[in-house]
Amino acid sequence: MKHYFQSYDLSSNMLNVIHQLNFKHPTEIQHRVIPAALKTGNIIGQSQTGSGKTHAYLIPLIDQLKVEEEVVQKMIIAPTRELAMQIHEEVKKINEFSSDEFKFRSRLVIGGTDKERELQKFNTQPHVVVGTPGRILDFIQERAINPSYVESVVIDEADLLIDLGLIEEVDQTLNRMHADIQTLVFSATIPKRLQQLLSKYLINPTYITVEDSGNRALEHRLIPRRHRSAAQLIVESSKLIHPYIALIFVNKKEHADELREQLLDQGLEAGVIHGGLKPRERKRVLNDLRDLRYQYIVATDLAARGIDIPGVSHVFNAEFPMYVETYTHRVGRTARAGNKGTAVTFYDDENMPIIEKLEEQGIEFHNYDIKKGEWVEVKDWNQRQKRKQEENQLEKEAWKRVKKRKKVKPGYKKKMRQEKEQFKKQLKKEQYKKKGRRS
Repeated sequence: MKHYFQSYDLSSNMLNVIHQLNFKHPTEIQHRVIPAALKTGNIIGQSQTGSGKTHAYLIPLIDQLKVEEEVVQKMIIAPTRELAMQIHEEVKKINEFSSDEFKFRSRLVIGGTDKERELQKFNTQPHVVVGTPGRILDFIQERAINPSYVESVVIDEADLLIDLGLIEEVDQTLNRMHADIQTLVFSATIPKRLQQLLSKYLINPTYITVEDSGNRALEHRLIPRRHRSAAQLIVESSKLIHPYIALIFVNKKEHADELREQLLDQGLEAGVIHGGLKPRERKRVLNDLRDLRYQYIVATDLAARGIDIPGVSHVFNAEFPMYVETYTHRVGRTARAGNKGTAVTFYDDENMPIIEKLEEQGIEFHNYDIKKGEWVEVKDWNQRQKRKQEENQLEKEAWKRVKKRKKVKPGYKKKMRQEKEQFKKQLKKEQYKKKGRRS
């Protein structure tokens, strides 16, 4: 069922902005958040990457601005500089498309910039502040921002704040706000430490959960590593799938630098983004990404969570993620806004437990290998692991049947092992008979 922005209690100015942003219909998260946010209630929203969450809160909050009052009215807290910059760009677009009488001021407040120069800009108060937790708290402590005037605060990607150890700064900031402030928290997951913060500050919140619809435009492919390097597999895969932009994930920043060099040696245009880059270098890389200089981008999870790279057609998991949630975040970078996408994941036997958990959550993997420059479907992709599990089970059962010695004599361990092997052969014969009867 299609929804319409015109059905919400939005001003004609905001409807015109939405038209110029070329938004046809609200996404599910927008449809549920916008009316609730306009009623100034507290909201806890759960949705995956690429759901349209940013405009779900920007549209109603900016539409409520009183531009004649020169105080900070809306505050948006993001865990990373990159995400804060991205959100502020969207804020500036809304201001650019607004009519003259609805023009407002906004400021980006992040680390890695000249603090004194930024403080001077607050002599004229902005209406909207977007920033990272530490720098926003600094500006409040410096009295550049008066928290008592703030009407609404948004905490975006809240679970990442936990991962980065920034929740204390957020706690201190919220503690300085007035009791009836409107608080909107958005997070893909709600870990325990986040629950404590929510129960402390959000009174009678509206819970809005938009389930991942299991994006059918996204294909999940598994490729066995088989002692091949990630760079080799990426090169071989790329010859077959021809990515427009490929985002390549690794687990550590050192591995990101290494893989990027390997891809450059293979002749691929590759950039890299991770937390170890200096602020100026990160900014340059982000500009290069937006200018489509790179076809391949190697990234770590924390760095990529706060970046929206348009046009990502493929995601490569060069290193298997350690958690189910991490896989979901990674692959959510492609197949966005109705486009198709492919997630290609390289795996070893040790990754089987997480693969099985992902399958239990409804992810359907297509299993392939690359041989002689062609895709080859791997039907029994987990057969080796199953055989290993069966072997371990037989080993345990055989040992159970071996009699324990009350009195030990020289060579007793060898005799016990021999007995175990005999029982194991017997158990295998029993299994074959059962399989024969079933067939």
